[in-house]
Amino acid sequence: GVWPEGYKGIGKPFAERYKLQRFGRGGFVAAALRTKTPIIPTAIVGAEETYPMIANSSVVARLLGLPYFPITPTFPLLGPLGLIPLPSKWFIHFGEPIHTDQFPDNAADDPMVVFDLTDRVREQIQQTLYRLLMQRSSVFG
Repeated sequence: GVWPEGYKGIGKPFAERYKLQRFGRGGFVAAALRTKTPIIPTAIVGAEETYPMIANSSVVARLLGLPYFPITPTFPLLGPLGLIPLPSKWFIHFGEPIHTDQFPDNAADDPMVVFDLTDRVREQIQQTLYRLLMQRSSVFG
């Protein structure tokens, strides 16, 4: 699997949960186009409550050479115990495959094709996230 948001997707504040970050330059789409592999948009609801990041210590992150250093309600306050995830119920939805075998062989080299397909995948996942969030009754069930 590929997570096109990269570290920005897991390093965002709790207030921005389930708002997809930019998908970069579409490397996953270019790879799928080159290999004629289908893209299966996958949306997960529940994961963003396990480690709710309330702050980022950029000074500590810089010292450790990390993209971010999360401050959660339990970490670093409780030390290693703060690394235990909070309980939440997860919903995982696999969308309809987006077939890439109908694109021309050189489609991966066309920035507009890559951008359009990347945007299509991102929008499909974001809409699925909104739908799943509306269906769940609480974080725990």
